[in-house]
Amino acid sequence: MGYKIGEVISFLEKLAPPAYQESYDNATLITGNRNWDLTGIICSLDCTEEVIQEAISAGANMVVAHHPIVFKGLKSLTGKNYVERTVIKAIKHDIAIYAIHTNLDHVAHGVNKRISDRLGLLNTKILQPKKQLLNKLVFFVPEEHKNKVLDAVYEAGAGQIGEYKDCSFQVNGMGTFTPSEDANPFLGQRGAPQYEAEIRAEVILPAFLSNKIISAMKKAHPYEEVAFYLSALENENQEVGAGMVGELEDPMTAEEFLDYLKEKMNLKIVKHTALVKEKIKKVAVCGGAGIFLLGDAKRKEADVFITADVKYHEFFDADGSLILCDIGHYESEIFTKELLGELLSQNFPNIALYLTKVVTNPTSYR
Repeated sequence: MGYKIGEVISFLEKLAPPAYQESYDNATLITGNRNWDLTGIICSLDCTEEVIQEAISAGANMVVAHHPIVFKGLKSLTGKNYVERTVIKAIKHDIAIYAIHTNLDHVAHGVNKRISDRLGLLNTKILQPKKQLLNKLVFFVPEEHKNKVLDAVYEAGAGQIGEYKDCSFQVNGMGTFTPSEDANPFLGQRGAPQYEAEIRAEVILPAFLSNKIISAMKKAHPYEEVAFYLSALENENQEVGAGMVGELEDPMTAEEFLDYLKEKMNLKIVKHTALVKEKIKKVAVCGGAGIFLLGDAKRKEADVFITADVKYHEFFDADGSLILCDIGHYESEIFTKELLGELLSQNFPNIALYLTKVVTNPTSYR
């Protein structure tokens, strides 16, 4: 069975909705066309000229990279830097580049979960859950039609709370209305008051799915005019956000943990603050540049916070509360290509799928 590139993109965007990316990000299809037939996929952390050449040599016409090769608008394409040269090469050889970046960082099964799993962390939770990502939909429906409408909104993406699906709150009540002479009422007569036993149903939904869910509700609802209202919530979305925190199965000394960290993350060095914790049990992580989460790691009483791209003066901000470790940007996220490869292979059998062999780390250690 053959696949279109658009089918892969649809799967990835269900896995990590683009609505969850940061405003500065560019998690999207950067080159190529969704309607192209898929010939193969290269999974990588970065997209460089060498990765494009690897795709060409393998006969693969799609690169799925964590980091976008294009972050901001290009005003010319002359090949004056590695970004332009990579894009030109991809276009010239009909290679689609798709980036799945901070949206994959922010989902509970994404980049930080992969780091947590490599470290064997248990009871993992999002370190900084995002707010203002949830809406509440309230609608009214005749009792005998409630299951049809609720099933429709569940199918469209409403009613998921953590590990529980099809969640709603329902109250019995009496609906009243008087159809006008121009109405086409499902129940009642034009010009006559109608009293109908109805259910008031409430469901929580991701805000970015609001239009889809409301459309599904209206399509399944028997009434010509559906009574409903939609409200934005301030609630934190516990399944979406930055970083992750969890616990080791057994506590370790700080020295033991640093050796363990190097082994599990395949590190040559670990840059860290003073070993102020005698035992390490609770561990906070953030792939890539995550120093903005230091306060959250402290509030969660983590013994150690593992991230990358920490500046000199930012190490002082650990202030003896925990051990701050900088393991390198590439090193913290390189296992993302394995995560992408596993997810794609499970959902797209019989495709040519490769994990890049190109080492895109721009830094070296001696």
